[in-house]
Amino acid sequence: MLRQSEEFFIIQNLHEQMKISSMNWMQVEDYLREKDSCVIPVGSTEQHAYLSLATDSILAERIAVESADPLGIPVFPVMPYGMTPDFLDYPGTVSLRKETLENVFADILDSLYHHGFRKMFIVNGHGGNMPLEKKVKEWCAANSGSRVFFYNWWREPKTWAKVCEKDTVGSHASWMENFAWTRLAGVQMPGEAKPMIELSGLRGITPAQARELMGDGNWGGEYQKPDDVMADVWNAAVEEAREELEKFSAGSCK
Repeated sequence: MLRQSEEFFIIQNLHEQMKISSMNWMQVEDYLREKDSCVIPVGSTEQHAYLSLATDSILAERIAVESADPLGIPVFPVMPYGMTPDFLDYPGTVSLRKETLENVFADILDSLYHHGFRKMFIVNGHGGNMPLEKKVKEWCAANSGSRVFFYNWWREPKTWAKVCEKDTVGSHASWMENFAWTRLAGVQMPGEAKPMIELSGLRGITPAQARELMGDGNWGGEYQKPDDVMADVWNAAVEEAREELEKFSAGSCK
């Protein structure tokens, strides 16, 4: 008999049907004859201490897929690069200029609008991408009949409340981003909690100075919690995202 956490992780792997990578153009054309919603995840490739460099992209895409699949809404492949200049002294980190990210997203939205998509739900997994929200709103205002919602999944009220219920100290690259799908095989997590760094110290410093301040890259808190704890957090995040996506695709938005 499977434990709850084992069951949870198996179930999460079943949501694949509505990924664009699992569809062909004819299926998308058929979908657009009746509906006009889609989901676009955006993440980042950046240091996450002992976790995957693709943590933000992995989480954004997985939230998008698991929330959209039961609603029958297609999910486009995650945009894996964002703005993360502070982490550039950590090897493997890729940072786009603000104008580059904005132009890429404008091209993405232009393409989807051309095909007939009118409701685009963007699931953002990286705090450094939040300035993109303004550009998205400007694009929406310039394209008749379009509606775009920029959704920062980890900051939403129910999800954040669930995180704080488990531990009030959670941050970048800490336990709150440590799921089975962001961990790396053979990598051992430190057993002790890390004191929070002073985030105001990141303002106006070079990437080399930022690395010196951050050390391993975790901003503070425990590195890992039991899978049952993380299942509660994940389920809350997926449920909240699905509720908002369902309202948005039906024509209403908070």
